[in-house]
Amino acid sequence: MTTVGLLYPGHAAEEDFPRMESLLNGLNLPIVRTDIGEDAHRVDVLQEMGARERLAAGVEELRLSGAESVVWACTSGSFVYGWEGAHEQIRALAAAAGLPASSTAFAFAHAAGALGVRRVAVAATYPPDVTELFVRFLRDAGLDVVAARSSSVVTAAELARWGREHVLQLAATGDHPEAEAVLLPDTALHTVAYLPELEATVGKPVLTGNQVTVWEGLRLAERRGAWSEELGRLFARQGAEALTE
Repeated sequence: MTTVGLLYPGHAAEEDFPRMESLLNGLNLPIVRTDIGEDAHRVDVLQEMGARERLAAGVEELRLSGAESVVWACTSGSFVYGWEGAHEQIRALAAAAGLPASSTAFAFAHAAGALGVRRVAVAATYPPDVTELFVRFLRDAGLDVVAARSSSVVTAAELARWGREHVLQLAATGDHPEAEAVLLPDTALHTVAYLPELEATVGKPVLTGNQVTVWEGLRLAERRGAWSEELGRLFARQGAEALTE
């Protein structure tokens, strides 16, 4: 059994994680919900959401759960600090937890690398200014962002109500002919149930917030052979092999 501890902001799409547990044998995903304060995709609010004291408050519970790695299961609450600031956030989290740590923002960069893709399209739920910060983060990670779409959704609560049609439309309209993969960054968005259909719709790998979060935790825990044909190309056999690299 591999245990990946997740720090998740509030309540939105956390049902994605039990679904992944059921599809990946021998995986335990304990979740500690962090205090989000105000529910808004606004830079100052997101920076407060990802403050080190808020994240540190949940690590003791994850340690007691037997976690082998910890992932801050939030994309915007990491990349809003910029490339260096996001690294500092994760270093502080690792020190507080005494475990390997990362965030969903870094998970996107590592997952794209594992799939061998460099040119990506971003299909974001965020307002334009927040989307632009994610684009900068990805470029700092060495990715070429060929297109970025903003949906200007203000709250996670609204996103949690999005269903299959909304999610498929988001990916389709955010795609670009030159992109080798499409990224859907928000962990407040339910995506895990739709991954095969998402990839069939755009004809290329689709990376989503909750999907890459779990992959990142497995990578940190050095879990071998974690694969499922229901979780997109990242978790296909070749993607699982990248966990060992």
